[in-house]
Amino acid sequence: MSVLVRPLGEPGDLGWVVMAHGEIYAAEYGWDTTFEELVAGIVAEFAEKRDPAREAAWIAEVDGQRAGCVFCVTADEHTAKLRTLLVDPAFRGHGLGARLVGECVSFAAAAGYRRLTLWTNDVLTSARKIYQAAGFTLDDEGPEHRFGADLTFQNWSRTLP
Repeated sequence: MSVLVRPLGEPGDLGWVVMAHGEIYAAEYGWDTTFEELVAGIVAEFAEKRDPAREAAWIAEVDGQRAGCVFCVTADEHTAKLRTLLVDPAFRGHGLGARLVGECVSFAAAAGYRRLTLWTNDVLTSARKIYQAAGFTLDDEGPEHRFGADLTFQNWSRTLP
């Protein structure tokens, strides 16, 4: 198995991020298309307004096939936000999620951010384990009805060196 984590930028990468999120979250959690709309908005904003010195995204490939992604975007002058972490179910269990989060943490620190935040939902237990292992702590959580489901949102953060 050949694994590569590369910067996002190949033709089809942006569309794959949106499509994979829509299909995988619908299949695994029953989420509706409003989740895919959210991801499409994140991807579109990144594509249109990205500051290359302060924002980046990565694609994980396994044997040349897209298998995962993560984005690092600006929240404010001192804070970056980790967005759209995803690993295709066919490729889970090989450390891709941890590698992608590691890229995001390293980039955010090198770009001069002091803090890295993320928003997730409590049903995403595997992702939460990755975030905890990468030094994130839970800031707050609460109930919400979103994506056609009753969920518990969570905001996590970590300081950067």
